[in-house]
Amino acid sequence: MRIKIAKWGNSAAIRLPKAVMDEMRLVPGSEAEMNVADRVIRITSANKPSQLKLEELIKSMDEFGLAGQSETVNWGPDRGSELIDDEYSRRDSGSNKHTGKKRAS
Repeated sequence: MRIKIAKWGNSAAIRLPKAVMDEMRLVPGSEAEMNVADRVIRITSANKPSQLKLEELIKSMDEFGLAGQSETVNWGPDRGSELIDDEYSRRDSGSNKHTGKKRAS
């Protein structure tokens, strides 16, 4: 595959075709390693496989434990338009608020 070297400030740059980016699992902003030996440039992805990223996330969740969770806030009883009055919410109370009759079990 032929590529063209372009000027980028005082440096030179090459463009990586989409197929190469996909094959190496790179996105703009990714880091890569470049080595030169015997006039051969070798570029390798510095990113770990995505499976390791998931493992790292799970590990960090375990490290933070319950301290990493958001605090539960008690906003008090429902009032006004946020009060839900339907058959589903009345099912939990065991009675019908509108008629005062007990629900049949």
